[in-house]
Amino acid sequence: MRTNLPRWTAVPLLVAGCTAQDAAREAVITVEEMQPALTSITAEDILRRTTTLGSDEYEGRAPASPGEDRTVAYLTKEFQALGLEPGNPDGTYVQNVPLVGLTATANAAFTVNGRRIALTGPTDYVAWTRRAQPEVDVTGSDLVFVGYGVVAPEFGWDDYKDVDVTGKTIVMLVNDPPVPSAADPTQLDTAVFRGKAMTYYGRWTYKYEIAAAKGAAAAVIIHETGPAGYPFTVVNQRWGREEFDIKAPDNHAGAVAVQAWITEPVARTVFQAAGVDFDAQKQAAARKDFRPVALNGTADFAIRNQMREVSSRNVVAKLTGSKHPDEFIVYTSHWDHLGKDPNLKGDQIFNGALDNASGVAALLELAEAFTKLPQPPERSILFNSVTCEEKGLLGAKYYAENPLYPLTKTLANINMDGVNQWGRTSDVVVIGLGNSTLDDVLAEAAATQQRTLKPDAEPEKGFYYRSDHFEFAKQGVPALYTDEGTDFIGKPAGYAQEKRDYYTANDYHKVSDEVRPDWDLSGAVEDTQLLFQVGYRLTRRNVWPEWRPGVEFKARRDSLMAANPKPE
Repeated sequence: MRTNLPRWTAVPLLVAGCTAQDAAREAVITVEEMQPALTSITAEDILRRTTTLGSDEYEGRAPASPGEDRTVAYLTKEFQALGLEPGNPDGTYVQNVPLVGLTATANAAFTVNGRRIALTGPTDYVAWTRRAQPEVDVTGSDLVFVGYGVVAPEFGWDDYKDVDVTGKTIVMLVNDPPVPSAADPTQLDTAVFRGKAMTYYGRWTYKYEIAAAKGAAAAVIIHETGPAGYPFTVVNQRWGREEFDIKAPDNHAGAVAVQAWITEPVARTVFQAAGVDFDAQKQAAARKDFRPVALNGTADFAIRNQMREVSSRNVVAKLTGSKHPDEFIVYTSHWDHLGKDPNLKGDQIFNGALDNASGVAALLELAEAFTKLPQPPERSILFNSVTCEEKGLLGAKYYAENPLYPLTKTLANINMDGVNQWGRTSDVVVIGLGNSTLDDVLAEAAATQQRTLKPDAEPEKGFYYRSDHFEFAKQGVPALYTDEGTDFIGKPAGYAQEKRDYYTANDYHKVSDEVRPDWDLSGAVEDTQLLFQVGYRLTRRNVWPEWRPGVEFKARRDSLMAANPKPE
């Protein structure tokens, strides 16, 4: 069965964000002119491509594995079959991403008030190092609790105060400080750390970065499933195996020597042995007057690395624009997943069907759709299936720091990470709604489907910082990241949350993430058509997308564009 176009409203629309003068020059865009492209996006094709990439043949698509070779070959063949040009100016469909692979064997223990607390990995903890060296040892390092480990001058916040943590092992909580509202203590203060929504200060990447800046010897994050947004199994499945980083001339010597996570029960054991009330300190850490607390003990870490230099690949194809060939809209979707684990009994392959074979299938559908237009789009489109998202967004990071085409000529990034496999929705969720004027373009497109935009219902989980668009945003490029809606047509209230919770608990980053016979990809079709519309409209509009005032990425974009002004 081919999926028909649902609920299209065939009315001409002017793009949003234009001045009166710009609007007068703006082309009228109708759904009819996009129809050949939109009808080419089908549930059958998304399922077929997802099934291929999510099959055992691809061995979980781990970077620097035979699964990568098969994946790159498949994507290259698909792009070629669609008649798309090589995305790399060197005439190939790949951008090499130089990496160093580190497989850490770690031993760790805490000694608190004379009591030795041995840690068992990976059930109690995981520890590794970004430093590309054979051995890293931290011995007898004083333990200090630093709350959430945040230094945020704009909020007058400093969890370190004037305490010197050089050479010490800092222990910190995951996510942002949950600051209560003075008006209603049952709610969070939206003026500090955006209330419920996570900021970059809440991300584990920031916490390790500030630890390095403060001179700590080791940085330990206390995992809690609620604030983290995922169970500890997600942590030890990722960091309990080979870890990658972009190859650096200094071998990342400036990174904190040991990066670690511990479970909440382990943390409570440590605090209890130290004579410190964990719950009281967690509550105190949500206040601006919090000061670091000595945990009356020391930490010992011994990490032994197996190292290898590898080169992974972003797979990139291009459709050259007819009017502004040097201006780009970049679609991204990561092809990698977790590979296989020979230590598991039974099924050993992390197929990653939803995460993210399905997103790559949608990327290919978009690429095919753009080739179905009667005329090429006015601006160029880049389809970039990036590597190593599961290893820290490394493929996107490498592209954003080493772009094949100037970021000053890149209007926007549109990212896909998983598709909706549960049916049609009357809404679409925007991760980071309100960040940029891309929301206006999306809203126009959604109106043609009689759908509305909604913000992320779980902003505390920091999804905006957890997928590839974030690396583009950090470099100033306006970035759009959508998720499936929450109002499923014909389904009861709570259906969306029930499905999300089940997937997170049972399938996310597990070998069970496979294609299911009960998938309903009609919603995935609509979402993919929606993102096609956004890209197409961006190829036609006169006004470039911009970050909203107050968004942390705006200054970067403004400075880049001021140095490289667009021609009139």
